[in-house]
Amino acid sequence: MTNADFWKRIDAIINGDFATEGLQMLDYYAELFINGRVVYKRFSPFEQHGCSAGGATHVIASILAAAKARSDSGVAPYGDNFKREIECGAQQAECIEQWARCIGCWTDCVDKTLSSSLGEQIAEGGEAKVYDHGATLVKTIGLDYFIQPILALDRISLHNAYFPETRLTVLGFGRTENGEFKIVVEQPFVEGIHVNDSQIEEYMHNMGFELRNPRNWTYATPDIYLSDMHDENILQTADGTIVVVDCDIRINTPELKQGGTRTLSTDVEVL
Repeated sequence: MTNADFWKRIDAIINGDFATEGLQMLDYYAELFINGRVVYKRFSPFEQHGCSAGGATHVIASILAAAKARSDSGVAPYGDNFKREIECGAQQAECIEQWARCIGCWTDCVDKTLSSSLGEQIAEGGEAKVYDHGATLVKTIGLDYFIQPILALDRISLHNAYFPETRLTVLGFGRTENGEFKIVVEQPFVEGIHVNDSQIEEYMHNMGFELRNPRNWTYATPDIYLSDMHDENILQTADGTIVVVDCDIRINTPELKQGGTRTLSTDVEVL
């Protein structure tokens, strides 16, 4: 199967309103993806493993978002054409919503529902709300920083690849009462103490990252852009291990102006 054939089949599933046979095919493609028989050239093999670590729901949503991003391939990444980027993001979100409703992983009024089912909301950031779920945390991640779901889903894949101790598993999707699209994820609860900027810089240096902008805690390699790497998002456990709980992590393209060399491909190779 060629790259073009693969995406024609995905488009046919979408255009068929996710009929039963189409849903079964999506599950099959997700299995191939997780087993490495569908190679997603957007990612390195290491990063594709991070996508798979987010679970089959995450993999299928990433494929559907990519299908819609391909159909509007004139949209430049990271805000070069903001209006069209919003339109493309809305198309991706609507597609994921239609599929998620079909398989039962969609939640209306998601924050209100989680608050009543999980209990206490324990934190809120610029893009996420965090709920206490005992041994794990449940988060609702919005699109404030990303606009397009495909980029928010990339963030989950990359987080899992580079920071597997705090892996994000996608549980489903929903919208708030205001209609804002949300990704619902689960993450292990980590107990630890906060670290200082010098410790963070040393930790990132050992991973091969260069400090690019201390004002917003931005680090980068030619492949990966990282920001929000401050002491509230990084903990040191009792055994001395440093773990990253939250960060803004992206494929580092030239548009980010942080020495990036990558492109946002949506091509696949089926082995």
